[in-house]
Amino acid sequence: MGRWFTLAGVGIALVFMVSAVVTIKSIEETREAREALVDVVDPAALRLLEISNAMTSQESSVRAYGRTNEEVSLRDYRNAIATEKTSLDTLVALLPRMPERQAVTAEVARLKAAGEAWRRDYAESVIAAVPTLKTDAARQNASINATRFNEVRQSLSGLQSHLNRLHEVGVVRLDRGWQAFYVALIGVASALVVAGIAAVLIVRYAVLRPLAELNQQVRAVAQGDFDHRLRVDRPAELSELSGHVDAMRRRILAEWRRSSETRRKLEDQAAELKRSNGELEQFAYVASHDLQEPLRKVASFTQMLEQRYGDQLDERAKQYIAFSVDGAKRMQLLINDLLDFSRVGRMGGERTRIDATVPFKAALNNLGATIEDAGATVTHDELPEVHGNRAQLTQLFQNLIGNAIKFHSQEPPVIHIGVRRDGDMWEFSCTDNGIGIDSKYTDRIFLIFQRLHGRDVYAGTGIGLALCKKIVEYHGGRIWVDTGGGETAKSAESAGATENTDNAGTTESTAITEKTENSENVGKTATPGTTFRWTLPTGDMDE
Repeated sequence: MGRWFTLAGVGIALVFMVSAVVTIKSIEETREAREALVDVVDPAALRLLEISNAMTSQESSVRAYGRTNEEVSLRDYRNAIATEKTSLDTLVALLPRMPERQAVTAEVARLKAAGEAWRRDYAESVIAAVPTLKTDAARQNASINATRFNEVRQSLSGLQSHLNRLHEVGVVRLDRGWQAFYVALIGVASALVVAGIAAVLIVRYAVLRPLAELNQQVRAVAQGDFDHRLRVDRPAELSELSGHVDAMRRRILAEWRRSSETRRKLEDQAAELKRSNGELEQFAYVASHDLQEPLRKVASFTQMLEQRYGDQLDERAKQYIAFSVDGAKRMQLLINDLLDFSRVGRMGGERTRIDATVPFKAALNNLGATIEDAGATVTHDELPEVHGNRAQLTQLFQNLIGNAIKFHSQEPPVIHIGVRRDGDMWEFSCTDNGIGIDSKYTDRIFLIFQRLHGRDVYAGTGIGLALCKKIVEYHGGRIWVDTGGGETAKSAESAGATENTDNAGTTESTAITEKTENSENVGKTATPGTTFRWTLPTGDMDE
């Protein structure tokens, strides 16, 4: 029997050797075909597509610049030139390994020459003519554009056709290589079949029976008997495997029991949270109705007492009455502010795509009287579309602008709302020429009920900036005080304004001159001042 095993082993070894030679040869041919196709021809075709897109962008940008004279079109043209140069350099770097290198190199040279001729005769002529011809520059050179750019298109088309043909040739070579590889695999498979038949009897008795036993045990566990122990005595490898599987079963069972307990606790906590939210909503209803009614009566009847018996009261009694009325009104204001603070993100917080100009103008309308009384000037950049809630953004603008007016210096308030793109967010800023704020208070001012000034100096509840922070964070952004110094100081809110601008109805504003201009122009008018910055998601998030 040993001789038969030897003969069978020699025969299988010979088959493996022949198959190995054929396999190595086919793999080498396939590798060469693949490198030519994947690493050279296809990347060259992709670079050519980028060049085509860049040339099209150049043509449309120059034509737009000639018609509109807008600098953005000229910048797009310059950027497209840079893109074309990068892609062309990459394409040229591929030429040494390119099949039919000389022909492809000649076509690349023709394409490059055609592009340079188009830019020289048309693009640069239009750019040079814009200062004199203005919007007629593109029309004056339209015929040159048609001729030269047609040459560019023809060069692109010829090179694309050549690359397509090379791609097809590479595919054919690759297919031939794979076919040879498959033939070799068939030889190897045949040898494996023979070897498998020889080994099947041993495997059947040494492996399959123990595996069947282990399979039955695993099936029992899978059907729900999680406490069933997994164990196979022989062979040693399967015995070790069954021990590992059983250990895994015990760990999974323990984790499942722990997760079940955790899930039950989470369900209980969710139910408790739901109940708590219901109580909070009930409190909000009571606070907005039942609690405010006694306060209104206290204020009303105290004022009636003063009106009816005022001539019988001394100055101290009238002062006590004034304290009572003021306390009732401040309590009503505080309740309203706390309600607004608690409702952010909970009631009416749907966010949509909205032009930031809409809530900005709404805030200015709400602050119209305060703006006029303070003689303030409010300017702004062109505001973008954002993803947010209109009412809450109106509150945000109103609080920040109102604080800037409230904490103004001796000069008339000058406030500017700026904006710039910051990655996936828009960064807004509110800059004023107010009394400013010490940098050591920049974190404290966003805490609820935190004030930097006494109530007798500046009125308010100290919730305004905390409300602003909650609104911004609900929208996925952040808000901070710019301590960099320099331009028009920072938003008066910080200024003494830890006074967190009361809510949208209680902030103070200033007479508005609405303009769209750069923040730099406002910065030149400032004394200390304050700048608040905050980020909001772009309107694209809503799409």
